Amino acid sequence: MADQQITPELANYISSARVALALADVNDDHRLVMVNTAFCDLTGYGSDEVVGQNCRFLQVSRSRGKSENVDALTDIRRFLSEPDVQTVRTPIVNFTKDDKPFVNLLFMSKLKGPSGTTRYIFASQFDVSRSHLSMLDSYDLQLSQAISGLSPVLQESGMIIEGSLATIANSAAMIAQAKMILSQLEASNS
Repeated sequence: MADQQITPELANYISSARVALALADVNDDHRLVMVNTAFCDLTGYGSDEVVGQNCRFLQVSRSRGKSENVDALTDIRRFLSEPDVQTVRTPIVNFTKDDKPFVNLLFMSKLKGPSGTTRYIFASQFDVSRSHLSMLDSYDLQLSQAISGLSPVLQESGMIIEGSLATIANSAAMIAQAKMILSQLEASNS
């Protein structure tokens, strides 16, 4: 499930997290090197089906084609291409294995090695399309706890995560935007 370069401590930490987490390589098209059970539960895919792929496959529906996700993709491309952008949080339309659309509140952060070079992309996913604000509050708390607990594990592995907690902020506007995106998607398919 985990790439050989991932330390056992980091692999165990990600595996045991209650929130959906994924780890991607910074090379070779940002292919996933590890996902946890919560990720698999959210998407319907097994880890053996997704490790080695770029997460963009989640944007493609068998029946609807590829989601546009213009704003989200702009934010993600900026995050991946600009060294000074340490984190991104954006709603993006994804599809489960059974082709069900959902709006994923994607959070991504760069994990850096001792030399300051980005080694991995750390990501968390949360379905906000049918969520209430109180569920987002709970997710934000769990994600904040996961990132806080991740920092010492990364230090043991000689890595750091920068700027993450500042990006996590409750946002009723994001929930409203996510619900609007999903309703537009469902209306266009009717």
